[in-house]
Parts: sequence; C-alpha cells; structure tokens
Amino acid sequence: MTDKMRKEFEAWHRSAVEGEPPHEKYNSGDYRNQHVQRYWLGWQASRAALVIELPPEPTVPDEPEEAIDDSFMDGYYAAQGMRNACAQNIKAAGLKVNP
Repeated sequence: MTDKMRKEFEAWHRSAVEGEPPHEKYNSGDYRNQHVQRYWLGWQASRAALVIELPPEPTVPDEPEEAIDDSFMDGYYAAQGMRNACAQNIKAAGLKVNP
C-alpha cells in the first residue's frame, strides 16, 4: 500500500459521503472509524485484484552487416526504457504489473 493509494481513497471517500468523513487513524495506520476501515480494506482488495499486463519485452535486433556503430540499437533501448518507465509508474499507483 502506498501513500498515493491512501490519498486517492480518502479523496474518493470525501466525494462519496456527505460532510467531512472521519479519517483519523491509529498508529498502526488503521482508521479509527470501523466503517471507514472497512471501505479502506475493500479499496485495497480492489486494487490488489488489478494486474496490468505489459507488452512483451522487445527483442534485441540482429546487427546489420555494414554497421558502423551501434545506433541500430537505439530503438531497442528506447522501447526497453519506455516499458520500464511504464512499469514503475503503474507500481507507484499501487497496482501490480505482470512481467
């Protein structure tokens, strides 16, 4: 569980109920209000069930016969970097990534 996921939950909860919902927590991180705690557990379970499937990793290209340098690898490195950046951002949102 990330702080970002908890902030998203609390923002959603504020929009879903009238008034200011009680978001006080114990030192353990559990909410003092049992109803809010149940909503929080449900929120976490729904996020745990989400698994993002990334496209397969790019394959390393064959070196061309007349290559002067390794610039033919630029596309491969760009694709690999983009895939890794996507995985990191998905994980930062509190979701799972299927490798």
